Amino acid sequence: MAVAVPVAVMLALGLWGLDRGGMWGDEGVTFLVGRRTVPQIWHLLHGVDVVHGLYYLLMHAVLAVHPGEVTLRLPSVLGAAATAGLVAALGVRLARPRVGLWAGLLYAITPLTGHYAQEGRSYALVAAGVAGATLLLVRALEGRSWWPYGAVLAVTFLLHEFAVLVLCAHAITLATARVPRAVWAGWGRAAGVAAGVLLPLAWVSQRQSGQVAWLRVPDRDTTERLARGFLAVTPTGLVFWTSVLLILVGLGAGRLTSVALPLLVVPPAILLTVSQFRPLFHERYVLYALAGAPLLVAAGADRFMELAGRLRQGGRRVPSGRHVAVAQAVAGVERHPQLVGALTTSAHRPGADRTTGAASRPPGPPQPPTRSTPGSRRSPHRTPLVTLAGVLAVAVPFLHGLPAYRNDRSAAHRPENLAAVSAFVGREMRPGDPVLFLPSFWRVTASAYPGPFRGVRDLALVESGARSGTLSGREVGPGELRERLAGVDRVWIVAQSNLLPSRWAPGDPTDRVKLDVVDGEFARRTEFVSGRVKLALYIRRMPPQPASAAAPVSTAAAPASPSPARP
Repeated sequence: MAVAVPVAVMLALGLWGLDRGGMWGDEGVTFLVGRRTVPQIWHLLHGVDVVHGLYYLLMHAVLAVHPGEVTLRLPSVLGAAATAGLVAALGVRLARPRVGLWAGLLYAITPLTGHYAQEGRSYALVAAGVAGATLLLVRALEGRSWWPYGAVLAVTFLLHEFAVLVLCAHAITLATARVPRAVWAGWGRAAGVAAGVLLPLAWVSQRQSGQVAWLRVPDRDTTERLARGFLAVTPTGLVFWTSVLLILVGLGAGRLTSVALPLLVVPPAILLTVSQFRPLFHERYVLYALAGAPLLVAAGADRFMELAGRLRQGGRRVPSGRHVAVAQAVAGVERHPQLVGALTTSAHRPGADRTTGAASRPPGPPQPPTRSTPGSRRSPHRTPLVTLAGVLAVAVPFLHGLPAYRNDRSAAHRPENLAAVSAFVGREMRPGDPVLFLPSFWRVTASAYPGPFRGVRDLALVESGARSGTLSGREVGPGELRERLAGVDRVWIVAQSNLLPSRWAPGDPTDRVKLDVVDGEFARRTEFVSGRVKLALYIRRMPPQPASAAAPVSTAAAPASPSPARP
């Protein structure tokens, strides 16, 4: 139950409002690439998006079943549900069933989890891979094989290369547990194979680093938003600060802390630090680190309940330390039968350091509960009642944030709604109308929703994306485009919403002609804006502009200045 309930809750939340009525830009890319043939996808990866190559191949198989928005997002929902179950399994294995149940539920209701569970991108699947690898790490430290751990890591790294940062977190877990050299050797071989699989991908993606040139150096606000998104169900108020307090209490949870805390802190900290010199940070690239937060919150809640129980027994006779140690060891054996040998060994070493143990044990010794100490008169129904109280406590912040959850399932909550833009095209454009995409990336709108664009005339396109091995197709040169624009009196523009009017100078010469000619020789008649994308109709100015006003928009002048003059 501790694992099944979080999985069911995450599935329900993920499927709720999954068909929100429109894809945004990145989802549109997944949709158009996933519907290409395998050779066409392979051709594309040589020039762009190699970091998402395995994910695109997976989506090719998924969309072959049914090409639709729900199918596009369904793998992410399943990935998030799997992650919730794996977080719960970690809590059960590292602490006790109720800790696993609470941690899995907290992961499921965290808004950031639900947001990426409903996106047609790879990040929820990467989170599932990292959580699965972390569970396999714990199992390997108990004496199981290292190779399942290495295999899951390799697949996860191919889904997104920044998942490799989890190796640093796992190394800290091993260092904290003071494992022997043989364990380090097993881990090193598995991690080395996984990293070796990633090396060719990293080498190719390095040449495509211009795709993340839009990222900026993270500042204090970036770090604060990440912390608030990771550490609580709600980013402000009593629930947030209660979660922070419980995390601080949970830092004393022994082996759970040695696994969860590095997972939560290390990958984001490394990427934030590197991004001070080369901007690479975005929260979705380290979404997998979020799994550490609910584990620590649940462990803190469990320790708080134990402390409250002890306070209620104040004044009763406290058993001797030796009796308590024996009872704790028995309880630990009941919860961890695979550690019988290790616990037996440690039972003959009274006073041993709590951070040491048998070589085959997981990080740190098991932290058995104190609720079964001799002399306790607690009701046999106490534990289920405490577990139920914790579940109800998790439900309170979810119900409090229900309006925010509902808003997140609206297409308006994403950066743009390509379906809304295409619907406006269907209502306003006439067959044969000329259209330009500025920059050419926004041709993804017509690729994701081609119906309304059938019959219109793409002035710049010379070869489709599928045939040219690009996302948005190959366009004509600046001179030919200028000639084509000279023969039209009206043109529709699908553009970045902040570009027209603008003093931005595009790097692509064809895009510079689009911007210069339309901005200088046409006037906007009507427009429709959806987030980052704008659809506008431009009509040629009548009478023509005077030569003195038109001169600054010549093609020759644009490349010479990063901010060409505008009329």
